[in-house]
Amino acid sequence: MKITGLSVTPVRMTLREPYAIAYEDVSETVNLFLRIDTERFSGIGCAAPDLMVGGETPESVERFLVDVVEPRLLGEPPFRRALYLEDLRLAGERNRAALAAVDIALLDLLGKACDRPLWQLLGGYRDRIKTSVTIGILPELETLEAARALTAQGFQCLKLKGGTSVESDIVRVLRVREEVGAEVELRFDANQGYSVDESVRFVDETTAADLELLEQPTAAAELDLLGSVRSQIDIPLMADESLLTLRDAFRLADRQLVDMVNIKIMKVGGIAEAVQIDSVARAGRMETMVGCMDESEVGIAAGLAFALARPNVSYADLDGHLDLIGDPARGSIDLRDGVLYPSDAPGLGVTMRD
Repeated sequence: MKITGLSVTPVRMTLREPYAIAYEDVSETVNLFLRIDTERFSGIGCAAPDLMVGGETPESVERFLVDVVEPRLLGEPPFRRALYLEDLRLAGERNRAALAAVDIALLDLLGKACDRPLWQLLGGYRDRIKTSVTIGILPELETLEAARALTAQGFQCLKLKGGTSVESDIVRVLRVREEVGAEVELRFDANQGYSVDESVRFVDETTAADLELLEQPTAAAELDLLGSVRSQIDIPLMADESLLTLRDAFRLADRQLVDMVNIKIMKVGGIAEAVQIDSVARAGRMETMVGCMDESEVGIAAGLAFALARPNVSYADLDGHLDLIGDPARGSIDLRDGVLYPSDAPGLGVTMRD
């Protein structure tokens, strides 16, 4: 079996509910869908580039896939995935969302050739996982309305965004806890918006909210700030934007800067790299959450397959597809009462609309 063709299709999708985080407002996203064809099967992948996090744009991803990936893979057998990914990484390490698309498509091909779902091929440690759902930075009353609506839909875990005003964030978190009761899990993500002192103050003054974790409160490039926060708070601290590479994971673990890491397939360059990062996290006694960008169901299905396969993955934040209008993918995920279940179809189980 040989790779006979590759095609790249950019799709711009708007969000039903635009949202704000500490460093940007988001109302739309562009995903690039990669199809890798063989004589018998086609594998589907997608890239969800984020300029602020990974330094990629839709245009740079498309160029890399067309100019670098296609010449490297055409005519090759589809199952030498480790070789191809290493070659492509050396050709452009910063093209992580593009590499993720290649990795996902090759794994989808493998699952179809083996007639097995990807989540089982990767390990199948569990067959479902609870996901959080995100509430962006909103005024207090709108935050409470969103919390009510999401818990009414069955979500058991809410992730609140903040980082622009510690005073407002404290009030919103405490009010949401009052609104949803003690049974709903609450997480908070400051997206690099706080200083060390603000991070500590936030945790101290939201003790009554019983937060499950605090995610990336300080600037991504200044790793030692995370360590300063961790030494002064009594809830788990998670790194997100500070984790882009395997070396980042090693630094975080070696210096014991955080308790947890957020691995996003698009951010780190695919499932192959995510597996290595999770192994470092496990060796460093850091728990893993699998997160996402604003991604098509293709990317979410890949993240879910990884999350289900790894014993060290304790948390999921795989909600990036829920508000997308015009996602051409469907059929690979079953969401019930805030719990994600994978498809049992071969590969990712994705069906693409024409």
